[in-house]
Amino acid sequence: MAFPDLHIAEPKGAHMHTIILLHGCSSYGPEFAKELLDSKTSEKKTLTAQFPNCRWVFPTSRDRWSFVFQEDLTAWFDIYSLSNTSEKQDLQIDGLRESMLYILGVMGQEIDHLEGRAEKVVLGGISLGMEAALWALLCSPGRFKGRIGGFVGMCGWLPFANEIQDLQHPKEMIPKFLLDTVRCEEQVQASTIETETMLSTPVFLLHGSDDTWVDVELSRGAHRSLLNLGMKPEWKEYAGAENNGHWIKEPEGFDAIVQFLEAVWAA
Repeated sequence: MAFPDLHIAEPKGAHMHTIILLHGCSSYGPEFAKELLDSKTSEKKTLTAQFPNCRWVFPTSRDRWSFVFQEDLTAWFDIYSLSNTSEKQDLQIDGLRESMLYILGVMGQEIDHLEGRAEKVVLGGISLGMEAALWALLCSPGRFKGRIGGFVGMCGWLPFANEIQDLQHPKEMIPKFLLDTVRCEEQVQASTIETETMLSTPVFLLHGSDDTWVDVELSRGAHRSLLNLGMKPEWKEYAGAENNGHWIKEPEGFDAIVQFLEAVWAA
């Protein structure tokens, strides 16, 4: 089954940057776009007003069976338990592989739109969208020149984090390990330099400490795993966000996202 069309909010000015953001479980690109782009910073500005030269790209996952909710819904991959994400991880494999390859394709298209300037593209997602996007980032070495500008992960975790933590030489092994884990036949040979370049990608993770859907400790674990890989992820916790804490705190969280994007695009 093909993935639905991309939802795109075009820049109000000249196209200089692109951000690709993946929705959470049971949502879809247009819905996530409206919720995110209607939110405001402490200066009462939306993200599109803050970044008028940015193209906002919101993919939508295809429908798949959810073990947790016992129905078909939009999800980047299936999962057995939201409280113990390492249980029955085989359920995650097919969706992670399909979604990762799709997202890498979207990344390549958006890099082409910017004449190969990968550093002008930022990737991210919320909840299951964060996991799929983070997996795509870690599997990206060798697929395009250089590295993307940054990664923004919200209210999520890193699939197979325990196995990644156990790697003896994580910097050298990470892309191939992930591709092998999801049984990906489309292998790309990445050099050590390409992997190290990817691992230098600026990363910003944020999560509500009172999130009742995805425990904040899962994001803390993702943060630790990325540190173990040699990355330098920024981390922010907050309380009081909408949707029982499973959202970005307004305006503080949006202020932090703006600050991060301004920094990576100014570099």
